Amino acid sequence: MLGIFQRATADQLWKLTRPDNRHDKLTRDTLLDLQDHHLVRIELVREDQRQVWVLTKRGHGEAKKLLEPKGIRVSALREEKYDPVTGELLGASYDDHSAAVTTTAAELHRVGIGHRFGFATEIPHRLAGGYVQRADLVVRAREAGVPVLLLEIDRRTEDAHELVTKLRRYWEWGRLLAPDAHRLTVDLVRSRPDAIEDVGHEKRLWRRVYPPTGREGLVPLAFVFADTTAAKVDNTVKVIEEAGRRYWAPRRYETYYQEAIMAKDYSQAVLVVVTTLEQLKEHGADAAVWRRLGRKDEQSLTDALDNADGDALYRRQYARAEAEDEWRRAAEREARWPVCKRCGRKFTDQRWEETTAHRTAWKAGDLSVCGTCHADDVARQEAAAEAARLEAAAPPAPEDDPEPGRRRGWFRRRP
Repeated sequence: MLGIFQRATADQLWKLTRPDNRHDKLTRDTLLDLQDHHLVRIELVREDQRQVWVLTKRGHGEAKKLLEPKGIRVSALREEKYDPVTGELLGASYDDHSAAVTTTAAELHRVGIGHRFGFATEIPHRLAGGYVQRADLVVRAREAGVPVLLLEIDRRTEDAHELVTKLRRYWEWGRLLAPDAHRLTVDLVRSRPDAIEDVGHEKRLWRRVYPPTGREGLVPLAFVFADTTAAKVDNTVKVIEEAGRRYWAPRRYETYYQEAIMAKDYSQAVLVVVTTLEQLKEHGADAAVWRRLGRKDEQSLTDALDNADGDALYRRQYARAEAEDEWRRAAEREARWPVCKRCGRKFTDQRWEETTAHRTAWKAGDLSVCGTCHADDVARQEAAAEAARLEAAAPPAPEDDPEPGRRRGWFRRRP
């Protein structure tokens, strides 16, 4: 894990590697054994007397051999550099932000969100102008229902508007085209930036970097606040909600059934959730400690990321609205249908089409009768025609002979 997080305490490594153990003794024993083999070293001791461990040059090389073939990014080596005058170790600091990032990952892994090799830190996201937005932490946990999640850890050292700027950058990055996009698509998006919304996510850059999220929208983002007060967190979240609404808020579906469709379109939004590191420690990352921007209540992580009022609801509402519209139009058509002058029943759609369409009206018979009565007329006509045909085909009957026993001829016997 030090190959991924660069620095960590024994407590953090315990939660990242052996969360089922009741304490970190086995982890500490393992670190001491690795230290004996010159693979790890103690870089510093924090104020709470916890030791911060890092990889040695030898250990870093072993980590690269193990992780890089699996496609896992290895953190930079923490080299031992000493002040030439005082002899003190240089750069040996473990700031609170780095500690909070590693602790966040540990709390996620402790409850089964993320495999030990499913974490990465300081992942770059290059924007169109060349600026690189680095995510503090990226977790991939498909088995836990979170295929990918970007996390920004904030100890309230950044202004709330700076967090809005980060949100905007992730939103912009999610709208970039993939390098192999078709030239016509590239030209269209360059000439009309909003045209990217008509380009499927599978043709965008983020799908070349991360797997499908299984949800509508761009790559989800979490803000985890640490070492601050609830009031400051609430104020910060309010600023993000208001100033960043364009980037996280869903839209109305553009459809013919506007009044019947209450579902929301999240396809172009960044799904943003917030929590605190203190809540993760106290209740667990699998508890209802995550709040989605735009919602009031806290939920579990998967529930907070799900869009209950999104695409699935849209399909149901659209199908229902379409069926109701078809029923309404059928009722309106039926109200306009004429009544049969013979039996008093209304015309059907088919009969109405037959009697009004130019291509069929000429053979529709009596246009004032319904389909059933017309069928009776046709049946009678066919029966009469058949009877006439049979009569015409029958042989003529023999004429009656007034003297059946008398011969006929030119000569008759004289009496």
